[in-house]
Amino acid sequence: MDESEQQISREIAREQDHADRLYHRLDELIEQVQANLTGVQASQHASTHQNRSERDSFLALYEDRLALLRSVSQNVVFGRLDTEDEARRYIGRIGLFTADREQLLVDWRAPAAAAFYQATSADPQGVRLRRHLISRGRTVVGLEDDVLDSSVLEGAEDVVLQGEGALLAAVSGQRTGRMGDIVATIQAEQDRIIRSDNRGVMVVQGGPGTGKTAVALHRAAYLLYTHRRRLEHTGVLIMAPTEGFLHYIERVLPSLGESGVVMMTPGTLFPGVETTRHDAPAVARAKGDAAMAELLSRAVKQRQQVPEQDVPLRIDGIPLRLSRGDLRAARREARATHRPHNDARTVFVRAALDRLVERYETALRAHGRTVVPEDRPDLLADLRHDPTVRRTLNLAWLPYTPQGFLRVLLSRPERLREAAPRDLAGQVERLVRDKDAPWTVEDVPLLDEVAELLGEDSAPEEARARDAAERRAADVDYARRVLENVDTSGIVRAEDLADQVTRVRDGRTLAERASAERGWTYGHVVVDEAQEHSAMSWRALMRRCPTKSFTVVGDVAQTSSAAGPGSWERALAPHVQDRVQIEHLTVNYRTPARIMDRALAMAAAHDLPVTAVTSVREGEEDPMLRRTEPARIAEDTAAMVAGLHAEEVGRIAVIADPAREPELLAAIREALPGIRIGTGSAGVDDEVAVMGPQDAKGLEFDAVVLAEPAEILQRHGAGDLYVAMTRPTRHLGAVHAAALPAGMSEAPIAA
Repeated sequence: MDESEQQISREIAREQDHADRLYHRLDELIEQVQANLTGVQASQHASTHQNRSERDSFLALYEDRLALLRSVSQNVVFGRLDTEDEARRYIGRIGLFTADREQLLVDWRAPAAAAFYQATSADPQGVRLRRHLISRGRTVVGLEDDVLDSSVLEGAEDVVLQGEGALLAAVSGQRTGRMGDIVATIQAEQDRIIRSDNRGVMVVQGGPGTGKTAVALHRAAYLLYTHRRRLEHTGVLIMAPTEGFLHYIERVLPSLGESGVVMMTPGTLFPGVETTRHDAPAVARAKGDAAMAELLSRAVKQRQQVPEQDVPLRIDGIPLRLSRGDLRAARREARATHRPHNDARTVFVRAALDRLVERYETALRAHGRTVVPEDRPDLLADLRHDPTVRRTLNLAWLPYTPQGFLRVLLSRPERLREAAPRDLAGQVERLVRDKDAPWTVEDVPLLDEVAELLGEDSAPEEARARDAAERRAADVDYARRVLENVDTSGIVRAEDLADQVTRVRDGRTLAERASAERGWTYGHVVVDEAQEHSAMSWRALMRRCPTKSFTVVGDVAQTSSAAGPGSWERALAPHVQDRVQIEHLTVNYRTPARIMDRALAMAAAHDLPVTAVTSVREGEEDPMLRRTEPARIAEDTAAMVAGLHAEEVGRIAVIADPAREPELLAAIREALPGIRIGTGSAGVDDEVAVMGPQDAKGLEFDAVVLAEPAEILQRHGAGDLYVAMTRPTRHLGAVHAAALPAGMSEAPIAA
């Protein structure tokens, strides 16, 4: 072993000693919390409801803390800062302290850790040396130092300048089926976005592989840490394109010390509806048009009908008429409240009955009966219970559910034509479908819009809110008194304990409550692959966060949805005007230059407005292009996949038009018997996955094989082909019978 290797070994051993100290403290905390949890679980003698609530609240608190500690128990530390004041700080996924409150580890989200990501040689921010600790489990296996002050090198024996660096090590490794925890390798342009104090809409625009999703998730974790009091009761919503993509990223936030997030896809945003189906492009474009909001509003108003003639009545032997004029006046009064349809219905019924009861009193007097003001409640009751009155008022202003209303509307072309504004007049026929047709992803924003127009009776909700506020105040007061006698450590706040009382009383997690309540509003919303959302979808998302605190992540060049807005200004200006901050990511950490150049050439040849990026790696191989006969596409694709698998390149995706999936699956299974082969975005965990280009959005693989790229271009567009070409981290291949799309063929042809 030469002197350099000995130096590295000595430094690794020193860092391992400190890491061992951290893990020892972490194990102590896990043991302590586990003991507290076991003690609470064993206390089954709680005699009163309040005692049981108290016990269950501590139980939930200890369970959450234990889950957090265990989630970081194998990789808690990743960095070190040496500063000008001769301080040394270790950076990790959570903060750790000794029993005497000496800080052992700084949470990566804390202000004291910001320089780990932001310091440069031009702006060292008081940092002399930044060290990346490369670990495998609890074992430190490598070090990489960034020297920001050259004086550190004078006589230094503890600076490690060898190795390819933490960042390249992270992006060059094999994919695992989960997004890598890149908290240790966030670069300055990313960290500036993550820690931005902007509380409005921040757009993170970047090409493939620039770390947009990682930035968005770390920003969510940072906001939860920095603004915990503001966000912990409302949560953060993460909107991702597919269930497979959610599965791909689901472990990132827990590994960063956060679990208070709600994850959804566009097909699950409306409670009670779960769908992955998509409409045809022309239908999707019509449903996503902002003019659909006007169509739906008109359609709801059209259900507020006045009969064609006065309605004759006989109440207690007295002839009477329910006049069209009175019903029109009642409708005007109800609409003037600007309340949702179902809510305003009570105003309509009351206004109609008030007018009818006056006519009833006049008719009674005309028949010689005495009527006094005290009689009116009984007279109103007679009118309410009359079958003809009830039927007439119901037909004039029926209550609806969003699902029932939209199903009927989309099955009635005459209603659609009557409600359609000028912008949609020529597209109505595209919207018509069978009443029992399954819901599509494009229906979800329409359901949300209809739910907003229909509304619910607000009185019960207001009463529940008042009760909840009173319970909250009482819970905090009681929790404060409990903590004075039970827990003097200061770790648990009275507000935290009170929250657990509420949580136990409700019996559901924040995610479960938020998912079940359409009107739930979040403190912050992260929208990934945001370029896919239509104007109607943005209306639904904006309702989820009235404060308009958003992190919007995407790349307009990768838009595949027919209803995508095409620009951030077009998508967001209707909701936030010009209060948008757009940040650009320009460094591609995923896709090697040899592959990215071909993707960019294809995009340019098809006038795709791509975002310029620079790849950090050149890559070892050019794209492998193989021409074959039309009948051999599946067979030769399987052969290429088998070859890559034999080379142990890692996870492989085969991306093709979905119509080819059955033949591709059969051929690959024959070529690779016994190998896990998945389909769609859910195949992200499998060794080989066969999927369409839309399923691949946001995912990454070690190798990608395109089956008939021209078919992807023709049926899905240049945007989807661009997405498919930029998914690999190491290898890109294509098997084709038709001519390759322009721009793709400027690489060596495989034999």
